[in-house]
Amino acid sequence: MADAKTTAQNVTADLEATAGRIRELNEKLITAAKQNGNVSLDVYEKTLTDMLSFSQQAADSTQNEVISAITKAHSDYITSITKVFTGAARDALK
Repeated sequence: MADAKTTAQNVTADLEATAGRIRELNEKLITAAKQNGNVSLDVYEKTLTDMLSFSQQAADSTQNEVISAITKAHSDYITSITKVFTGAARDALK
C-alpha cells in the first residue's frame, strides 16, 4: 500500500510540475504573440502612411486642385479609420 501511495504522490507531483512548465510556456507564447502583433501593426501603419503620402504627392504633382483635395480627403479618411482600428487592435493586445 505504501508503494502505491508513494507512486500516486510522485505522479501527482510530476503532473503539477508539468502543468507549471506548460503554463510558463503558454505565457511566453502569449507575450511573443503580443509583441509580434504590435510589430505587425507598426509595419501596417508605416506602410499605409507611406502609400497615402505617395498618393498625395502624385495628386499634388498634377497641379489640379480638385484632384489634390479629393486625394487629401481620402487620405484623411483612411488615416482616421486606420487609427481607430489599429488602436482597438493594440488595446486587444494588452
